[in-house]
Amino acid sequence: MWHYFDIITYLSVALWLLGGGLIYGKNGMLRGLSIVSHVAATLLIGGFIALLWKNLDRPPLRTLAETRIWYAFFMGVIGVIIYWLYKQKWMLSYSAVMGIVFVGLTYTHPDTMNKALMPALQSVWFIPHVIVYIFAYAMLGMASLTAFYGIYRYKKGQETHSIFGVIDQLIKIGYVFLTFGLLFGALWAKEAWGHYWTWDPKETWALITWLGYLVYLHHKYNHKEKKPLQSFIIVGVAFILLLMCWFGVNYLPTAQMSVHTYTG
Repeated sequence: MWHYFDIITYLSVALWLLGGGLIYGKNGMLRGLSIVSHVAATLLIGGFIALLWKNLDRPPLRTLAETRIWYAFFMGVIGVIIYWLYKQKWMLSYSAVMGIVFVGLTYTHPDTMNKALMPALQSVWFIPHVIVYIFAYAMLGMASLTAFYGIYRYKKGQETHSIFGVIDQLIKIGYVFLTFGLLFGALWAKEAWGHYWTWDPKETWALITWLGYLVYLHHKYNHKEKKPLQSFIIVGVAFILLLMCWFGVNYLPTAQMSVHTYTG
């Protein structure tokens, strides 16, 4: 199944490029074609995930390459939903670009795809834990780029109210899924290793990430939209913590002691 991924990559990239470009067309028909192309690319990746799942006889969530495919899929889904809700054309383009980036990374840096699933991953919590986390990462990643755009508009003296509203909705949803991911992980750890929490490096950075977004929610509750620049900066810092949890922790010396080394 994996040897078909080059075809999937070419088709999805072409469709996302088409969708991301045509959305700025003045003709309604062109914008409609843009949505169709974007959805087609997203469904193509989703279909590949389903077929890969069937072919491997396990959920394709074990390796970093497999999670990148899921991230690309969720970015496509979130992009079209955000466009329908807020009519933000650049958000559709951004989600297309991110989908292309993660599909491209998987294409150029594939992992070994096999049916092996270590005993710790043979748990009922494996699928919900990883999927809700990837979805949360996709939502929070979208919120982060929106925050950077908000900083740009703030520096230009332009209106940021609408940008703040989009960020707030994305983080609220993403934070809920992030929380569920943390809880599912604790339940999974109890089943696999006998303890809900062991201060494993991955667990520790997951908690730090969760606290980072809690700081944003606390700041927003106390200051609402009086200090938008501070809110935008907090979102950006929180996303850096998220990237450390997802990728960066694997390069730390303490990663050698982690029970999550199977994600490498």
